Amino acid sequence: MRSDGILGVGRGGGSDQNRATASAVVESRRRWLKRRETWLVLLGVALHAVYMLSIFDIYFKTPIVHGMDPVPPRFSHPPAKRLILLISDGLRADKFYEPDADGNYRAPFLRNVINNQGRWGVSHARPPTESRPGHVAIIAGFYEDPSAVTKGWKANPVEFDSVFNQGRHTFAYGSPDIIPIFCSALPHSTWNSYPQDFATDASFLDEWSFDQFESLLNRSHHDPKLKELLHQDKLVFFLHLLGCDSNGHAHRPFSSIYLNNVKVVDKIAERVYHLLEDYYRDNRTSYIFTADHGMSDKGSHGDGHPTNTDTPLVAWGAGIKYPRPATGHSHSDSVASFVDKHAHDMPTPYDWGLNRVERVDVNQADIAPLMTSGDSGANVKRLEQETDAKIEQLKKEASRISNDVVAMLLKHVTTVKN
Repeated sequence: MRSDGILGVGRGGGSDQNRATASAVVESRRRWLKRRETWLVLLGVALHAVYMLSIFDIYFKTPIVHGMDPVPPRFSHPPAKRLILLISDGLRADKFYEPDADGNYRAPFLRNVINNQGRWGVSHARPPTESRPGHVAIIAGFYEDPSAVTKGWKANPVEFDSVFNQGRHTFAYGSPDIIPIFCSALPHSTWNSYPQDFATDASFLDEWSFDQFESLLNRSHHDPKLKELLHQDKLVFFLHLLGCDSNGHAHRPFSSIYLNNVKVVDKIAERVYHLLEDYYRDNRTSYIFTADHGMSDKGSHGDGHPTNTDTPLVAWGAGIKYPRPATGHSHSDSVASFVDKHAHDMPTPYDWGLNRVERVDVNQADIAPLMTSGDSGANVKRLEQETDAKIEQLKKEASRISNDVVAMLLKHVTTVKN
């Protein structure tokens, strides 16, 4: 028996019992707090997982809306029976329009078109400024599906419509990284691509594409079926010119090889024009010349720098207006900038020598409706339809969230808080 020090009476047994009770209470409290902490951690992990999944569900979800009715063209009898699409991969707008060190312009034929036959401007691309997203924007009229990044921008995770699909027949020649994306599963197409084993100067790849196109027209003189097909309407000829992109990566856009490739591309455009005008002689061919993206000073692309997003655009032929004198606001985009906010009002550099010719800038995705209907503003109607369809889709998804699920989440949050 232990003494309590004052009364001299031992009460150790009761004291031990109290201490045991207090210890049990403390231990129970500790276990309760530990369980609470465990549930709190689990709830925090679950909420963060939901937040992360919501990001992927929102931003990595296809923007394509299926089941829409096609927008009919404005003209029942369009002025053009065929379209020539020339895309110079990796061609910067400034290197195309500016003169060389001797004051001579690198693209004399297309400059003559700008001054006398058609319209010109800057096509504003959107990041990521890669080849596949750029070609999808030009040919399909929308910016690339984010889920395509899981395929390395090489395959179609989601099927989509394009100018090629709506044409009667498409003839395409160029890089194996681009042509099969649009034509491999297209039954009404004739296409070919080269093996990528080019040497120092890749401009011969552009020559290869032109040679294939020239060979096609020459074969038609001995092939009645091919000749009959070439004289149908709704034809698309697509030449993908990879030289500038390859030379830009290897030698930088300031190199003589890259700058000389600009001259090669201009010469190919001239040869294509004269070849077709001599072949058809009906003045019912439309021509579009542009690029999928530019090239940075370091020989790369992908970001949103103007050297990557600003690309040339020249359009002429059937259905294309002739050039008009420039006015104070002629270089701005007169169509509502409903896709993105590019600096369409940037002044035309003086050394381009085009200040007196009206400039028409477009968003890159507006080139597709320009090719199909002759009006880059046709995207407005399509976007209105897509917006209405997406609103209905969001309403249906929101209605699937049960009130019981919301109540359960609120109950957990309240329990942890208390």
